[in-house]
Amino acid sequence: MEQAKRVGFGQRWSASRPTKTALFWSCVASAVITMVVGFTWGGWVRGATAQSMASVMAEDAVVKRLAPICVAQFKKDPARDQELKAMKELSAYERGDYVKKQAWAKMPGEQEADNKVAEECGGLITG
Repeated sequence: MEQAKRVGFGQRWSASRPTKTALFWSCVASAVITMVVGFTWGGWVRGATAQSMASVMAEDAVVKRLAPICVAQFKKDPARDQELKAMKELSAYERGDYVKKQAWAKMPGEQEADNKVAEECGGLITG
């Protein structure tokens, strides 16, 4: 009796001839897996998400640049010591409104102060 010769994986791989259907669905599955991995772990985002992130970053950058101007306007206030004591008695949520009411966060040429600049300024003043 002849013994059946064991065929290795490499030989089976070389002998295989995938069909067009199997090749097509393999490509589709590869594309889907690539997208899933890219969007979940790869840091990919949609265009709308990137635009939203850019808008938030730009707004935060403007606030960071305007808050020191607000602090400088606070330092020019002759009653700043009393105002500082009053601000420290307030909660962190009320400080932005207090700064806005005192008009320290109002930038030259603007009609009213920005809320985010006032909040950031209140945090910088009370330190």
